[in-house]
Amino acid sequence: MRVLHINQSDIFGGAAIAGYRLHQGLLQQGIDSRLLVGRVKTQSDRVAQAPPASKIDSQLGRVTRKLGFNYIHQLSTFKTHQHPFYQSADVLNFHNIHNDYFNYLTVPSLVKHKPAVLTLHDMWMMTGHCTYSYECDRWKVGCGQCPDLKSYPSVRRDSTHWEWKLKQWVYQHSKLSVISPSRWLLQLAKESLLNRFPIHYIPNGIDTTVYYPRDRTQCRAELGIDSNRKVLLFVSQCLKDVRKGGDLLLQAIQNLPASLKSEILLVTIGENTVSDHTFGIETRNLGYVSDDSTKVTAFSAADLFVFPTRADNLPLVLQESLACGTPMVSCRVGGVPDLVRPGETGYLAEPEDAHDLSRGIVKLFEEDELRDRMRHTCREIAVREYALSLQVEQYSKLYYQLLEQN
Repeated sequence: MRVLHINQSDIFGGAAIAGYRLHQGLLQQGIDSRLLVGRVKTQSDRVAQAPPASKIDSQLGRVTRKLGFNYIHQLSTFKTHQHPFYQSADVLNFHNIHNDYFNYLTVPSLVKHKPAVLTLHDMWMMTGHCTYSYECDRWKVGCGQCPDLKSYPSVRRDSTHWEWKLKQWVYQHSKLSVISPSRWLLQLAKESLLNRFPIHYIPNGIDTTVYYPRDRTQCRAELGIDSNRKVLLFVSQCLKDVRKGGDLLLQAIQNLPASLKSEILLVTIGENTVSDHTFGIETRNLGYVSDDSTKVTAFSAADLFVFPTRADNLPLVLQESLACGTPMVSCRVGGVPDLVRPGETGYLAEPEDAHDLSRGIVKLFEEDELRDRMRHTCREIAVREYALSLQVEQYSKLYYQLLEQN
């Protein structure tokens, strides 16, 4: 069986990493897996770039963007049929197709003679333009009168009803099986224009032999961190991303008792530099971390991982924290509750409630026995429910079923 994944990138971005991990898992099981992507970062004969935009595409894009459409100018996508990866594939697996590398209007022709799976990484496939609708539910009835045209991916004018209609046309002329990695997105898909298709719940997998709990004392020594400090881990990119809630964490830390703030070391990973002055507590920046080994060291060195997101599907960083046995403090939004389970793996704060986020940090830092129990539970759940082998098994089963039906 030959599987072709179509995605925005091979390893750049959360959806890309999730797709790449699935790709690697399939290869480990002897399944011929390849990627056709908009942005290539790795060097592999199993990864190729999707047909790039032409000059005509760029010129057409100037017009379509003014009209409120982001991707339908990408006529080069219709050349995908000519690519050897597509021609040799038995099964297609679409991932993140909302980027300037792909025109979603090509989906009906691509799936006409090949069974196809659509893996949801956000809400974009069911809305008139946005990846997360927050409190808006107009995607259920056709969009239009959009309350936030600037929400990613932003549009210049409100053509959201027409983009929703275009997606409806695509689905009317396509045969797809939809996969949701989170229970939250599964329910939304059932209420959306995707409900004409079979919808399956298959969580993203993580290699639990790569992400595992290392000795905390040793990890702290490698990072130059005092073994007695209370270590709070944070992804610094969240500071500049409203959706990721960096401002909520700023408020939450300001609300912490002065005695606790003096004991905490905030360790950050990511490109954005965070200073002691930013949060009012001592901070250590590890910088941009791309390799799994360093991330495992950071998670294992931490007492808690905090992720104050406003909207998310099944965050990979929470899966990584779970697999490393690091309790988490996050917010009750999207698919986060699948991973952060109150009293078991962490603390779930109410959305937009910095005070509750602060309470969660205080509670888990103060209750050592609870935190220790959570470490074991985190690891057990990661192995039992999110091991990469489980994801590969379920995807493979669906691929084979589709081939038999085709």
